[in-house]
Amino acid sequence: MSDRVESLVPHHSVTRREFTLEAALAILAGCVISIAETGCGSDSTPAPTPLPAVADVPGVISANHGHTAVVLAAQITAGNAVSLDIQGQATHAHQVSVSQANLATLKSRQPVSVTSTTDASHSHTVTFTPA
Repeated sequence: MSDRVESLVPHHSVTRREFTLEAALAILAGCVISIAETGCGSDSTPAPTPLPAVADVPGVISANHGHTAVVLAAQITAGNAVSLDIQGQATHAHQVSVSQANLATLKSRQPVSVTSTTDASHSHTVTFTPA
């Protein structure tokens, strides 16, 4: 008998390229690769809802007896301080000063109260509340 044992499977040498490919496939066999799409394919955050267009803001006048006050949308948008004559149907005039800060507040949809000048021995508080 022979002391030599021969393999039943023929011996085949593996090239470096084949070895690298087989090693990579063996490593990847244990990995899960997932591709997720969020936000319907968009990475960006949604744009905030814009505020509605600026509108004229009528004033509510304390102890009113015929006065009217309105800050116009164009005045709010321009942002420059304004002085309003609030005489309306009253027999005397009052002035109301609306500052740049007041206009910025109105633009951001917040109420503003201002005091009129004194005439006929009294003044008024005028409150502008944007819709």
